[in-house]
Amino acid sequence: MQKITVLGLALLLGSPLGSPLMAKEYPADVEAVYKERFAAVVAQTTSAIDVYSPLEAVVGAKPSALPVAKSSQISAAALAEAKAYAAENNSLAFMVIQNGKLVAESYFGDTKADSLIVSKSLAKPITALAIGRAIKLGKIKSLDQQASDFITEWKGKPQGEITVRQLLSMTSGLLAQGFSLEEMNIWSRAYIHPYHDEIILNEYPLTDKPGSIYEYSNANGELIALIIERATGRRYAEFIGTEVLKPIGAPGGQVWVNREGGLAHSGCCALLPAQSFARMGMLVAQDGMWDGKRLLPKGYVTQMKTPTEVSPWYGLGLWLAPKYIERRGFANQSRPGPKVLHSEPYLTDDLVMFDGNSNQIVYIVPSQDLVVLRVGYAPPRKPEWDNSKLINIILGGLTPAPGAPKLVPQPR
Repeated sequence: MQKITVLGLALLLGSPLGSPLMAKEYPADVEAVYKERFAAVVAQTTSAIDVYSPLEAVVGAKPSALPVAKSSQISAAALAEAKAYAAENNSLAFMVIQNGKLVAESYFGDTKADSLIVSKSLAKPITALAIGRAIKLGKIKSLDQQASDFITEWKGKPQGEITVRQLLSMTSGLLAQGFSLEEMNIWSRAYIHPYHDEIILNEYPLTDKPGSIYEYSNANGELIALIIERATGRRYAEFIGTEVLKPIGAPGGQVWVNREGGLAHSGCCALLPAQSFARMGMLVAQDGMWDGKRLLPKGYVTQMKTPTEVSPWYGLGLWLAPKYIERRGFANQSRPGPKVLHSEPYLTDDLVMFDGNSNQIVYIVPSQDLVVLRVGYAPPRKPEWDNSKLINIILGGLTPAPGAPKLVPQPR
């Protein structure tokens, strides 16, 4: 994995697309919090922190069960096999929802329907839904509005060219995500520092011209909370709870904020019940409609499902399934690094996904109004997680309803 030193960062920022290195000095007590968080990351030898503090409440809808399907288009054998696959892969919850009704629901270990699940990067689709909702409410003009209309610190800088769409599609040109065990590395400071928002705005480098390349970077998702707050005048936690979760009957939970009263980590670190993630998948499957009411602008979900010219695999917070590829990573496909196994093509060509760390995934098949969720801990390394297996078990046991589109496999 690429590493970056303070000197290397300074040299990088000296490029034409970069900004001068203007590292702000923070009080000793602030840096002490950062060092404590960094030590926790190093102790785990991972790029993530497990203990989120402080947390801010996300008040969603009052918990209510989804209606249960009286019959299923999916065979009992397929549902049983899919549940078994989820169980053997460290899952906490497994759900199958079709036509707005619960077909299967299982929780494992001590997990219950109201248990809070750590989103990890399942938080990124939430940012896309939040932006869509803000556009519908007239608080943001369009996906192609410049982010600097809200992030005024970028006015007059190369970063000022970045659009809201480019942040959601990971084509902003901001430095690709990475991990380093050096305490002052930019990735950790932009993630776990108590003032991570200021660090992203003032120190995180622009390495490529906006729109010219796909590079997975948490900084993109983290900035959405700032845009939502400045566009709406509302706290990010309150906005997603009131405008995204409540209208679809999804229970709330919590979100990590960098410091008391600070900025929410919108690129990760929401804690919600499994059903909330599933309901958001249902909103995508239903083209932004819920109970006959349009919550997202007309055509917005189509934009979410549309790839960019520089990456066929990613839309706006959604992972896509164009031509079959055996291994697809989260980073730019040309970069070295972990890539997720797909042992066979998906059995449908209209699949889109919420897909995050620990192989937490919400499969969405709009043509069948189908949502399949698996959330939990990272699966065992052997046998490795197969990203096409769970959904293909379900699709293999599905008999489309009369008049519904037939399944067309993902092209090779």
